[in-house]
Amino acid sequence: MTPGPQPDTQYQVDLTNCDREPIHIIGAVQSFGCLIAVSSDWIVQHASDNVADILGLPDSDLVGLSLNEFLSQQALHDLRGKVQVADRTEAVARMFGYDLFDDGRLFDVALHRSNRSMVFEFEPAPASRPREDLSFVQPMMRRVAQRETLEGMCQEATRSLRALTGFDRVMCYRFAADGCGEVIAETVTPGREPFLGLRYPASDIPQQARELYIRNPLRLVVDIDAPRAEIRPTLNPHGEPLDLSQSVTRALSPIHLEYLRNMGVRASMSVSILRKGKLWGLFACHHYDGHYIDFELRTAVELFAQIFSYELSQSETELELSEITRARGLHDRLMARISDGASFADEFGAIAEDISSVIAHDGIAIYSEGRYEAHGSAPTEEEFLGLARFLNTATPSSVFATDALSEIYPAAAGFTDRVAGLLALPVSRQPRDYIVLFRREVARSVRWAGNPDKAVTLGPNGARLTPRKSFEAWQQIVKGKSAPWLSSEWRAADALRITLLEVVLKMSDEAGRERQRAQEQQGLLIAELNHRIRNILNLIQGLMSQSRASAESIQEYTAVLGDRIQALARAHDQLTREDWSSASLRELIEVEMKAFHSDRTDRVSISGPDVMISPEAFSTLALVFHELVTNSSKYGALSQGSGRVEIVMERGAVDELTVHWKEIGGPPVQPPTRRGFGTTIIERSIPYELKGEAQLSYKVGGVEGRFTVPARYIAAFRDPARPCDGLVPVMDLPGGNIPGADDLAVLSGEVMVLEDNMVIALDAEDFLKEMGAETVHVAGSVKSALEIANRVRLSYAMLDVNLGDATSVDVARLLREQGVPFILATGYGGNEVADEGFGNAPVVKKPYSTSTIRAAFARL
Repeated sequence: MTPGPQPDTQYQVDLTNCDREPIHIIGAVQSFGCLIAVSSDWIVQHASDNVADILGLPDSDLVGLSLNEFLSQQALHDLRGKVQVADRTEAVARMFGYDLFDDGRLFDVALHRSNRSMVFEFEPAPASRPREDLSFVQPMMRRVAQRETLEGMCQEATRSLRALTGFDRVMCYRFAADGCGEVIAETVTPGREPFLGLRYPASDIPQQARELYIRNPLRLVVDIDAPRAEIRPTLNPHGEPLDLSQSVTRALSPIHLEYLRNMGVRASMSVSILRKGKLWGLFACHHYDGHYIDFELRTAVELFAQIFSYELSQSETELELSEITRARGLHDRLMARISDGASFADEFGAIAEDISSVIAHDGIAIYSEGRYEAHGSAPTEEEFLGLARFLNTATPSSVFATDALSEIYPAAAGFTDRVAGLLALPVSRQPRDYIVLFRREVARSVRWAGNPDKAVTLGPNGARLTPRKSFEAWQQIVKGKSAPWLSSEWRAADALRITLLEVVLKMSDEAGRERQRAQEQQGLLIAELNHRIRNILNLIQGLMSQSRASAESIQEYTAVLGDRIQALARAHDQLTREDWSSASLRELIEVEMKAFHSDRTDRVSISGPDVMISPEAFSTLALVFHELVTNSSKYGALSQGSGRVEIVMERGAVDELTVHWKEIGGPPVQPPTRRGFGTTIIERSIPYELKGEAQLSYKVGGVEGRFTVPARYIAAFRDPARPCDGLVPVMDLPGGNIPGADDLAVLSGEVMVLEDNMVIALDAEDFLKEMGAETVHVAGSVKSALEIANRVRLSYAMLDVNLGDATSVDVARLLREQGVPFILATGYGGNEVADEGFGNAPVVKKPYSTSTIRAAFARL
């Protein structure tokens, strides 16, 4: 499953980490690209033997030639500029769709420094450009960031990468402290055996390959059976091989190819997940046929992985900060318990309970000044005395932990029934005193991808690594071990150690130890505590500085931005219904109220003439009234049952419009301490964009506003109309909240989504699963939709009307023949297929939500 053994660099790699003869591998590249390495004077030193085929050059040896003998002068100029960038950043520079020969043939180019050489790699650019691969990265990452758990983030990431790249299987593979890996998230083609939860031994990915994953984060194998292009000559004039560690087309070792072949995989891609410069895990992609991913798409994948690594780091950092807060609370509670002069022994039971709230354990013991006391599952005093001598050999002034005590301290086999793992906190200098937490044995089942004890065997060339041939799930029962101590528990224990040092010091004072000795110990302890606290404060300060410009939370950012987009969508839809002419301000306010408070419109009154607003001002007013309604709903009059809002529209002397907004009966109002973006929209949009006036007053009885729109934006004044009660039909509210819509339709069975935008398709898939669909098949083209409809017995379907260069008419016609009910989705008027006999199909307008989709299915 994993990328498997990858010897690097390409020429000499010791896969056994010992003094045996290293394995020599001839340098080569995969056949989808070619490679040229030049010296500082741009004379070719190395070239792959497929250069002529890839670049269309005469079939001759290029070594010794200058690049200017076969590349255009413009290409040489641009390549020299990229070399400057590559040398400065020590990274791979990229060029997409570049004409090397001024003949219309386009190539993707990668270039990087390799010791004394500059390496150029060329791939024919796909003819389908331009595409939007990079534009998908940001919306994909927004979906990942909305997940609340690490597992959820990883699962969404594998789902997005599979949708982007088309691989049969995409997995998120996390490394454990012992080097083993585990599949923690997976998205796979239906019908394939799942790998989720399987573990792989550390030997599957040697240390050399792990180091390379840090330097070169993306590796692609297009086809394990495709020929390799050899690098000629083997050595340069200085007698050095060409280091291909950062090559993007570099062929993989025969060992890794055999590993994939044993799994039945023909193409694979692995992408590094890094945290703090270390390899945290991998995205591993498999395909059961040859599968090429062009350079621009691989760049988008690499960018996605980099941003995912950042989000992962942020998530884990937030967890660490919460652990610091919990540890600080424990410190305060422990110090409070002994502040009244009670002895540590008297409070030991309660203290043990406090510690268990931060670090789970089955038993706890204190050994101080030769006195031993224990609670729960723990060794006897006699057993612990020998254990204490063993602990004295560990590194002083640091936490020691193990989940397999008997493996490193054989005498522990005599009390494995009570203790299998421990975490020891030294709480003195000399003699060594400890607080020790114990955990019982946990006999657990571990599912390996094949027998881990047979991962490395003698190969045909002697004592070298040979890929495993069996990947069937192999279950191992682990005994003699406790639950592992997590890194978060190590950090909490280290903070607790500082606290306990202070506790023990107070106990020493209360026991009447020599005052001078106590003062010396206190000085040492305070110095160490001060050092630790300063480190923590510096960490918090750094995090605050880096996060200053961001929103308070991703969820808040997403919700607020989504609401504002929906407000603009409602205004836009109102304008399109009027053929982009003037539209009613009264209806705009009513629609906004309906979207937020379908059950509270009796508490909103609108008086005065109806006003037709020109399109140039309509979006501005839509945002202003959206923010007014939002603020009133959250904090103002509409947030309470007795509150109401009065809106009065007045015609001025020069035909300007003045709108009075008054909130009555809400909670007491105080001016805000800071101006948020919503308040800025209310107060500045009309003056800045329309050259009108806006005044907002925070009176005790409620917020009041006065807004003046100049006459040039007023198309007409109409006679006063009805109060705010007759609102727009629910199906015309794009993405709005429809009262009771969650109860309108429940789906079942297998459902198909036809949508050519990947991110929108993922959203639709989520909505349909929320409505009860058992399986959702996503199609991005008419061809794939027809294949699904002919292969799967569908219960329902949702079809995007316009697919760019085609419509869904053929799919709708087939579904109608099969008797499969369907709804249509559109960003246009919804009449595109009316002439084809499908005009009676329910239509939802983009952007849509779960409620609008439910309402549409309810009409079937």
